[in-house]
Amino acid sequence: MKQRTILREVSLSGSALHTGEPVTLTMKPAPAGTGVVFRRIDIAGAPEVKPRVDQIVDLVRATTIQSGHARIATVEHVLSALCGCGIDNVYVEMNASEPPIMDGSAKPFVNMILEAEPVEQDADRAYFVLDQPVSVTRNNSSLIALPADVLKISCTSADDRGIHTQHLSLTIDPDTYITQIAAARTFTIYEDIEELIKLGKIKGGSLDCAIVIKGDKIISKEPLRFKDEFVRHKILDIIGDLMLLGFPLKAHIIATRPGHAINAELTRALVARWEEVKNGPKKKLVPRPKQVLATETSLDIRRILDTVPHRYPFVMIDRIVEFVGDDELVAIKNVTINEPFFTGHFPGNPVMPGVLQLEAMAQAAGVLLLRRGSVEGKVALFMSADKVKFRKAVRPGDQLVINARLTRTRGNKIATAEVSCSVGGLVVSSSELMFTVIDEDEME
Repeated sequence: MKQRTILREVSLSGSALHTGEPVTLTMKPAPAGTGVVFRRIDIAGAPEVKPRVDQIVDLVRATTIQSGHARIATVEHVLSALCGCGIDNVYVEMNASEPPIMDGSAKPFVNMILEAEPVEQDADRAYFVLDQPVSVTRNNSSLIALPADVLKISCTSADDRGIHTQHLSLTIDPDTYITQIAAARTFTIYEDIEELIKLGKIKGGSLDCAIVIKGDKIISKEPLRFKDEFVRHKILDIIGDLMLLGFPLKAHIIATRPGHAINAELTRALVARWEEVKNGPKKKLVPRPKQVLATETSLDIRRILDTVPHRYPFVMIDRIVEFVGDDELVAIKNVTINEPFFTGHFPGNPVMPGVLQLEAMAQAAGVLLLRRGSVEGKVALFMSADKVKFRKAVRPGDQLVINARLTRTRGNKIATAEVSCSVGGLVVSSSELMFTVIDEDEME
């Protein structure tokens, strides 16, 4: 089978589902071996993102990826359409962070591809071929990938009430995808809408781009396109999420109550299996201790990440410079123009938010608390702040020097600390903080 691209450039415009922003998406031909490449043409330098599972940063009601400062949200419908139509190489340019939702299906993107005319290229297509079963389970959802010579998906879609249980099994090829899958629209449960709005999602949502299920009733602007439209859309999403493998997949996927989170888990498991076949089993590394040892006089960023639960973009300390006795430390936070919060705080006048200085103080004091031998396997959670003062603006290029001192501990559960941030020897912020200590398992 030969690789394929499109013959000519095509565009469409609409509103994004979650941000509500207007966006124009353009597909352009790409040379053999390019793969799918997103370009954010609204950002200086038009940064590119090649969709891969290790770039996933958000899975709440969509699959969102990020490379550097270029973020692409809700990629699954576009990727599904490209995979379903057998397109290997294409540039997808966008002037916003999220593709247009259109009618909530992949059909508008399929129409784009057909209008652009798929063409074969002078290179063979490489497939992601599975050699043994791979499975993942999350609560009452499960996905199993079995070796096969084609892509086949057998899917069961259901909600907690068992009202709209649907099942479908299809072998996926361009004809089947275009006629049986592409037009299936996204859907949501009525009771979930308020929570999604609170999360800052679905700002562009309406009955023009989604089906709403309320009890045993279906609320939509037009009749269902298929009797089992919900399970067909679940298959559509699985196809799109599996494109984050980087290659078209040959396998039989058996899915029970799939969703973006468990789809991503299966994709990661498939990548891990691929790496094991290619490179041999990974050597087991001796894990670094999660607890800060009494013998450690400083911590680099790797040891900080071993200790705190935070991850990008919320790790607010870069190094513990020194521990002073058992109850004090000095840490640093390098403030760079690359910090994601500077984009909106404030355009043309970048200032580090005071609340993030407070978070940096809390993380530093939390590490100090976790250095105590009696809290091994615990996590320090920030409870309250008192006597908070912000004295001077912190800007890109500044280095925050964080001084933290434990002032009181109550058993192994509660602690207080005095913490300050300085820049160039001058205190810019300070506070008295309180923490509670919980088991790591309680974080799940």
